[in-house]
Amino acid sequence: MIKGMFKKMFLLIFVLAIGCSKDSIFIPNEAAAAVIIPLEECVNGFAGEYPCNDYDLLTHIPFEEMNGTSGNDCWGWTDPLDNKEYALMGTNSGITFIDITNPTDVVILGTLPTRTVNSSWRDVKVHNSVAYIVSEAANHGMQVFNLEKLRDVASPPVEFQSDFDYTDFGRAHNIVINETKNYVYPVGTTRSGTYQGGPLFINVQDPLNPIDEGGFLDYSHDAQVVTYNGPDTEHVGKEILIGSNEVEVVIADITDKSNPIRLSSISYTNVEYTHQGWFTEDFKYFILGDELDERRIGMNTRTIILDFTDLDNPVHHFDYLGQSAAIDHNGYVKGNTYYQANYTAGVRMLDLSNIENQSISEIGYFDTYPENDNTAFSGVWSVYPYFPSGNIIISDMNRGFFVIRKSGS
Repeated sequence: MIKGMFKKMFLLIFVLAIGCSKDSIFIPNEAAAAVIIPLEECVNGFAGEYPCNDYDLLTHIPFEEMNGTSGNDCWGWTDPLDNKEYALMGTNSGITFIDITNPTDVVILGTLPTRTVNSSWRDVKVHNSVAYIVSEAANHGMQVFNLEKLRDVASPPVEFQSDFDYTDFGRAHNIVINETKNYVYPVGTTRSGTYQGGPLFINVQDPLNPIDEGGFLDYSHDAQVVTYNGPDTEHVGKEILIGSNEVEVVIADITDKSNPIRLSSISYTNVEYTHQGWFTEDFKYFILGDELDERRIGMNTRTIILDFTDLDNPVHHFDYLGQSAAIDHNGYVKGNTYYQANYTAGVRMLDLSNIENQSISEIGYFDTYPENDNTAFSGVWSVYPYFPSGNIIISDMNRGFFVIRKSGS
């Protein structure tokens, strides 16, 4: 942190010397115009102690500053009122909210504690400026938190309270949101329930009065739900769920919540644990991670690409093997880049521009776990690349919270 402070002081002296105002250094509501001096630039393959390629370190917050001892999921919120950017960082004890609008001078606003007991698993998504939080903690249910409260925190950090606790289910592994609809979908709830751990359909048009509208009887560890606008014209405009269901990927039409329809399913060679996947932006390909194949079979990080041109007849397109044997976890697509949380190998940035020709290439990385790239459950849990500014947040199970950005951007 000291090194970053000296960089800021140097910039201020430089700006004053040429007759500019201090405000030129950072413009809160015009992130694209801001001058950002990294805490550590990526030089000769390292940003400080962290291996990197084309991505700089802007901020690092250890767990002792977030009232937790281990990390899990992360997500983000861009305030539609003023475009300020906020990170939601999951720990074993709750969700910590961080103002990252100035990513080299972030502010920990406070933490929403777990509703029951601590847990290594906590997941959060955002819809219409409301955060929905689930956990595998016993009897946790779903916490509903109005993010607009982050605008006026007088003396941070504070301890927040949820605005509503939904308790019609107990534990859940994850939560899924289709941002174009007013529904949230907890997945991986107890297998003894009505839907055996399949996605639950909860109407949140009124966030403080969630309504149970059923579910889908097909266990999902994770899922993506979209309003489909891809090449399969038969299904354009429908609400489509893609479930990563441990041994296969399932495609379902859930437009009619009272009558969800399983359209198709697909498996692949050497299935070990079908974990999580994400559509390309044209809805043609689905990029999938299997969490246990590297560990059980012995291979470099395997990313499975499925062709979803025909949702009723998905086919395997090809596999991409990474640079190490690290385990892949969550991955998200923005533009032609796939941001892959790769546990001990950090976050890997993969170029998708030639995916149609069965070619993916690594174009960058930032490794928050410099010890090794072993096949182990340590390091990066998740990544969120969707802030308009280009800020990218990382949740590391061992080292806490990071903000990075592409070098020179």
